[in-house]
Amino acid sequence: MNLYLRYFDNETLVNNVDDAINFLSSIPEINMNADLENDVREYANSDVFYPKRYKIRPRVYFIIIKTEAQTMLDFKQKKALRTNMTADGNERDMVPPTVARLNEMRPGWYEGSLDFKRVMMVPTTGKYEYRDTHFVATCKANSGIDCYNRIVEHLRERVDGRSQFPSAKGKNFKFRYLGMWK
Repeated sequence: MNLYLRYFDNETLVNNVDDAINFLSSIPEINMNADLENDVREYANSDVFYPKRYKIRPRVYFIIIKTEAQTMLDFKQKKALRTNMTADGNERDMVPPTVARLNEMRPGWYEGSLDFKRVMMVPTTGKYEYRDTHFVATCKANSGIDCYNRIVEHLRERVDGRSQFPSAKGKNFKFRYLGMWK
């Protein structure tokens, strides 16, 4: 596992923690101390693969990214992307999430449910407020995204124009394929 480090225009790709610490020590703005050195070593030895950023002063950071890229060019061209692995080292079977199924062309009946913010007038005050509204519809569609578009188009004609609809990729839209139409 290699480490990519960047501080403004200074960047490097190293294959061990000692080289990373030497790089950071060579930058005058970064005050390398024992705590920072231990933290960098802990990050490098951990199973965490998220990028890590370290604060130098307000709104100024340096970052460290773990990568399998062997050269800076490979890293920049994203040729060494990590695959999802299980604890025993086997590749995890990728179950397509709802987002991946959105564009899958499969004509038929769909049941779509949408949670959105509907603008409604409060009769006692005459003012408007947002209310969480759950809407379920069954419609003919060619894909999950087509189902979403049909539901939102239907609602836009019937609710206040200030109502807010969620993204089709978010958790507030769900769809289910019911079967082929006749």
